[in-house]
Amino acid sequence: MSWTIDPSHSQITFSVRHMMISNVHGRFENFTGTVDFNEQDPTLSTVSVEIEAASINTRDEKRDEHLKSPDFFNAAEFPKLIFKSNRVEKVDEQHGRIYGDLTIRDVTRPVVLDVEYAGTAKSPWGTTSAGFSASTRLNRKDWDLNWNVALETGGLLVGETININIDLEIVRQPAAETASA
Repeated sequence: MSWTIDPSHSQITFSVRHMMISNVHGRFENFTGTVDFNEQDPTLSTVSVEIEAASINTRDEKRDEHLKSPDFFNAAEFPKLIFKSNRVEKVDEQHGRIYGDLTIRDVTRPVVLDVEYAGTAKSPWGTTSAGFSASTRLNRKDWDLNWNVALETGGLLVGETININIDLEIVRQPAAETASA
């Protein structure tokens, strides 16, 4: 069944080490996607998400502009980060893994998302929603995001490991809503 991401109840956030002593947190403000969520057999589900690279927000305008530059996302030339699933594994009733391909700057690499299913609910407006949380860790260098600066005290300015956290609320589409009634 086709479901769409509800952007007002969803978020894609990340964190990365800064100067090896703290974490910088950020988010992508604009993303869209569809989920073909099969409630009876989640392993038959698929996910497709497009994230606007220029929508990155770390609460520091100078840093955000640098992240949009060719040193990192090169958002002018590569405006989208794209995730497409290719397999879903059910671990138990509330947990699973989504295997897929993440494309950043025309570099595609496999990723695995650890997923928690929070359930479904019917809204007061008659729509049906489902909730999910997911997380993964990436090495940014796998996508040729290599820019860095050596620190005088040793180490590097920007960590290589990126922690990704996703909270999604998806809404069943009206045609699917009618067909299942």
